[in-house]
Amino acid sequence: MKKIVIAGASGLIGSKLSLLLAKSGYKVLGLVRGAAKISQKIKHDNIEFKEWSSENEPKLVAQYLEGAHAVINLAGSSVGGKRWNKEVKEELYNSRIHSTRQLVTASDLCNEKPEVYISASGVGIYGYRGDEVLNEDSSKGNDFLAKLCIDWELEAHKADKFARVVCIRTAVVFDKHAGGLQEIIKPFKFFVGGWFGDGRQWFPWIHIDDIINIYKFCIENEKVVGALNASAPDVVRNKEFSKEVAAALHRPCLFPVPGFALRLAVGEFADTLLNGQRTSSEKLQTLGYGFKYPELKPALSNLLQ
Repeated sequence: MKKIVIAGASGLIGSKLSLLLAKSGYKVLGLVRGAAKISQKIKHDNIEFKEWSSENEPKLVAQYLEGAHAVINLAGSSVGGKRWNKEVKEELYNSRIHSTRQLVTASDLCNEKPEVYISASGVGIYGYRGDEVLNEDSSKGNDFLAKLCIDWELEAHKADKFARVVCIRTAVVFDKHAGGLQEIIKPFKFFVGGWFGDGRQWFPWIHIDDIINIYKFCIENEKVVGALNASAPDVVRNKEFSKEVAAALHRPCLFPVPGFALRLAVGEFADTLLNGQRTSSEKLQTLGYGFKYPELKPALSNLLQ
């Protein structure tokens, strides 16, 4: 039974990925804060949780990683959880960079090193590019989120010397109970939902079932290496997305949410909402991954109705 270590195993992706892998015959070791509490929530004979922090000494973490087939790093504070200011941006950056640096160093200390190192990343790495179709070889952005993702991936690639490294550039993850979709639909529930700004910005997204299956796909397929866009093929503009959400919820979608209002509410993060990336998932599909939810309308129907 192959051992998979997941840092940040209690989050939206991590919790469901842990169960998927456990049910698929892997032994999962989840590194989390509050291991005892998480163990009561997520139960399976093939899952074990250990108390962990990105501030732990690498030599202590190495004992958890010893003999693992793959190490997956999903750790990092929520991008949309708080209004961005200097302190929040430092937390966003450090939570990702420190955990990656620790896990790569700890992996290298193992006698039996992991064969695969998979790091979360984001489509925000491309910055704001209008209608340009963006693949994994496209140039990077220079805003805060882009620079964070660039540094994040650079730290992950320090594992190249001993492992196959994959950086999964994830779009907004849609889930029935948590994540970005649930935040987006709140105004619609109160009949005040609308599109952001002029609504012409592209809105990359992915269903929770697909993102966890993509991680499993990356573990099991040796041809998968380097950066990988994890967004559904059906990338739509924000206005079209908002109208599909409204239709699924049987709510109106009549007016835009002005940019200044977003900036008052969420600070610099508003730029991410008012701009977008027209990402391509061609590489992922060429490698052999078949999307369960490639189109927006069936994905929303599955999650909202």
